[in-house]
Amino acid sequence: MAHTKAGGSSQNARDSQAKYLGIKLYAGEKAKPGAILVRQRGTKFIPGNGVKIGKDDTIYAVKEGVVKYELKRKTRFDGSKSSVRKVSVV
Repeated sequence: MAHTKAGGSSQNARDSQAKYLGIKLYAGEKAKPGAILVRQRGTKFIPGNGVKIGKDDTIYAVKEGVVKYELKRKTRFDGSKSSVRKVSVV
């Protein structure tokens, strides 16, 4: 009687769940309170006026208004300068 080995499934055929990060509302769009503006890992974008940051670094609106993105020059404690992306709702 001929036997065939059981063909098990591959060990590395798994992938992680997609995180769907990025900008959710673009500049000029209207935001309601609680609307998510940016999902991110770390603070690529920093919060401005009318915006708060969650514990997973998600930026969300706290008031109704229009989304605004701007590039700001920031001076670090050692005197060096860097540019940061700031999100606000005005």
